[in-house]
Amino acid sequence: MKFIVSSTALLRELQVLGGVVNSTNTLPILDNILFEVQDNALTLTASDLETTLSTKIAVESSDKGSIALPARLITDTLKTFPEQPLTFIKTDNNTVEISANNGKYAVAYVHGDEFPRAAHVSDPVQTEILGDTLAEAINTTLFASGNDDLRPVMSGVFFQFDSTGLTFVATDAHKLVKYRRTDLSAPQSSEFIMPKKPLQLLKSVLQGSEETITIEFNETNAQFRFGDSTLTCRLVEGKYPNYEAVIPKENPNLLEIDRNLLLNSVRRVSIFSNKTTHQIRLKIAGTALQISAEDFDFSNKAEERLECDYRGDDMQIGFNSRFLIEMLNNLQADTIQLAMSLPNRAGILTPLDGTEEGEDVTMLVMPVMLNE
Repeated sequence: MKFIVSSTALLRELQVLGGVVNSTNTLPILDNILFEVQDNALTLTASDLETTLSTKIAVESSDKGSIALPARLITDTLKTFPEQPLTFIKTDNNTVEISANNGKYAVAYVHGDEFPRAAHVSDPVQTEILGDTLAEAINTTLFASGNDDLRPVMSGVFFQFDSTGLTFVATDAHKLVKYRRTDLSAPQSSEFIMPKKPLQLLKSVLQGSEETITIEFNETNAQFRFGDSTLTCRLVEGKYPNYEAVIPKENPNLLEIDRNLLLNSVRRVSIFSNKTTHQIRLKIAGTALQISAEDFDFSNKAEERLECDYRGDDMQIGFNSRFLIEMLNNLQADTIQLAMSLPNRAGILTPLDGTEEGEDVTMLVMPVMLNE
């Protein structure tokens, strides 16, 4: 088995596939990447048993065969090369010889048939979405997903597809993000929970992509096909909580403010907050928003006053500054609206500009009890 490949083309794909390979694997074979050659094409595959990513690149070869090579070793070697053709030749003594412009390297391989295969998605439901749109949906929601191993359903992003639109939801019980596209639809109503790791891979690969992504899924697995790549992953089992029930419907107190102005103010004031609770206080009266924080243990306190557009009753509400900063960071708008009902009910953040037609973003942040 012999093939010739561009060093930079190979490195680019290996760096993406490296996101699948865990630093600690229970099976040694998973430290490798599968190289399959057929018809002048090289298919590269990485897997951790839960997530499998395959991609195809053009090579010069009249051979057919498969081998698994150590991911870290090959990637680290290629990083040091300038652009050049590399020749891979499988030898009789269980090694692959790699010939570069000014050197030769021998790497031990594992037989390709020992590498685990991606799960087959049988009887799938299928829908299509633009790559950049999917990346935007993941980007907007993923940060709000939880990390609690005891509640695995909340550690992923909930995909809800139907004929009226596509909805993506993430929550960790303190904050919730709902991203909806009414300009897209699926042929039938369906829902599933995507785990974090494959979403992070998709986010980095699809940013700015104009390609159409085909999504196929059933009860247990999902597959994303784009260009010459295929990502297959096991879905999170379980029922997603009824997120609609926690979004307050009546929110008569509406605050409109410049997002950057609020973000920078919260950042500064939060430095003076208690390091355990990260609590800040928003006091709104007329057109003035007062943001304050106090750390009684160290006698630190800070207070800032901002001009805003406010319609509603005077009120004081407390938030965890870290959650508020995360949400403001993940909104693309210049101006945002914070809608509230009572100091013990969730506040709802929405962008007032910067969204496309058919794009709807709702962020919910739970309040914290204020120390009087």
